[in-house]
Amino acid sequence: MRGRDEDTGEFLSPSRSAQRRAALDVLELGEHLVAMTATQLGKLPIPEELLPHIRDTQRITSHGARKRQLAFLAKQMRKLDEDALEAIRDAMREDGETARRETAALHRAEALREALLGDDGDAALTDVLAQYPHADRQKLRQLVRNSREERAKNKPPRAFRELFRELRDVLTGGEASTDADDGDEDEDSHD
Repeated sequence: MRGRDEDTGEFLSPSRSAQRRAALDVLELGEHLVAMTATQLGKLPIPEELLPHIRDTQRITSHGARKRQLAFLAKQMRKLDEDALEAIRDAMREDGETARRETAALHRAEALREALLGDDGDAALTDVLAQYPHADRQKLRQLVRNSREERAKNKPPRAFRELFRELRDVLTGGEASTDADDGDEDEDSHD
């Protein structure tokens, strides 16, 4: 039983419902951890004693056995202090936000590449160089020229890919003075 403080009348510990909700939250966190790859797990601040339990749970394919192992993993996770669990949750939220930002940067780089290789590529290059003054002007011009030649001669898209990498580096290397996402990306790109 929980018991009450005789002086204040307040409960001394959380209710069973609160304890159950906390346990289910930890179980859900365990399910998310088991669904991750080894590289994703490596980016999270997971204590070393939990990693073998996570790997064991990932290896088990039988539904009942996996459910039992997941419950055992949650039990081991509940032994950790709340700060460790909150650090894992924060890292998972941050990782999701980072992935969204990286995806958006890739789409901007794709849109910029298509704009540079389009009919008004010179104006687009001028805009890119104005927004990103740290960009290597000569390298970008050369890559645009080589990409256009590759397209014209139906050659493999080596410079096309290199242009994408260069634009991605430019976009992630420094912030633009204005938003660089000014067009839709081509769905069937050559990258």
